[in-house]
Amino acid sequence: MKISAGKATHFIASPPDAIRAILLYGPDAGLVRERAGTLTKSIVEDPKDPFRIAEIAANELRDDPARLSDEAAAIAFTGGQRVVRVRDATDTISGPLADFCDNPSGDALVVIEAGNLTPRSKLRKAFENAKCAAAIPCYADEGGALRDVISETLGQSSIRISADAMSFLLENLGSDRMVSRSELEKLRLYMGEGREVTLEDAIACIGDSASMTLDDIAFAAASGNIDRLTHLMDRARREGLATIGILRAVARHFQRLHLASGSVDEGKSADVAIKSLRPPVFFKQADIFRGQVRIWPTGRLGQALVSLSEAEVQCKTTGMPTDTICDQTLLRLGATARALGKNRR
Repeated sequence: MKISAGKATHFIASPPDAIRAILLYGPDAGLVRERAGTLTKSIVEDPKDPFRIAEIAANELRDDPARLSDEAAAIAFTGGQRVVRVRDATDTISGPLADFCDNPSGDALVVIEAGNLTPRSKLRKAFENAKCAAAIPCYADEGGALRDVISETLGQSSIRISADAMSFLLENLGSDRMVSRSELEKLRLYMGEGREVTLEDAIACIGDSASMTLDDIAFAAASGNIDRLTHLMDRARREGLATIGILRAVARHFQRLHLASGSVDEGKSADVAIKSLRPPVFFKQADIFRGQVRIWPTGRLGQALVSLSEAEVQCKTTGMPTDTICDQTLLRLGATARALGKNRR
């Protein structure tokens, strides 16, 4: 069953009883995790209950395809319906997942978490075509969807928000649902009950935050700040940020650097090139971004993008620990940036 992005929230709130497996996929890794958590809690009150929740890594399922059916058919020691979660799924395990969709066992709900899948993906097709399964896309929040997340979170404390503060939040949130939630929760606690968020409040709490964000990792890698990059990656692990989401956020940053650098090669000034980017570079990061454009040649930026793309493919196909692949790739980029910076002095 194919569920459109617009109907996803309603479907997840009350999935039909006939649905035995749900595939959550898309570029917003935070939204994938949030929706997986919502589905889990709708069946099991305690998300850490070892008797009613089973987690299977993608490489485990690849090595033991029968594991999925065995877990789905298992009876909980304490009674009640169980949930089986499979993380970091790719087309490499589409076989056992498609077999389960064709012949589901037991009564557990199987929740599959995946990254971005093309319409030609075997895994995505298997869930879209099955009567007892559903495929749900998870795209980055923007426009009305992001506005709803902001209003919903701040509304819990009856907090109002000025028009310019809302515009700022719309420009600086949305790449990852869990990161957006975390930042908005921090803003909500900062404001207290019943107040109005001004632009200054939003900048102080979101834009100038020491909290981990995907942008922080990207800027640290492109600047060659190895110590900060290592610290941020450790925090990313603790906060549960998905490896694929991190790689894509860094890739987006290097794509913007590549566009700006290409414009400079065509004769434009760095300032004009940077100002032409959409969305615009946050003004407090503009000097750092300008410095990165100065030290990174266009050709080296192209090589960096290739390495990031290859890292994502390796995460999905090799069975190697995805955290290791991601960390090695970003540290190599950081080392390259440091060397380039020294050469320009």
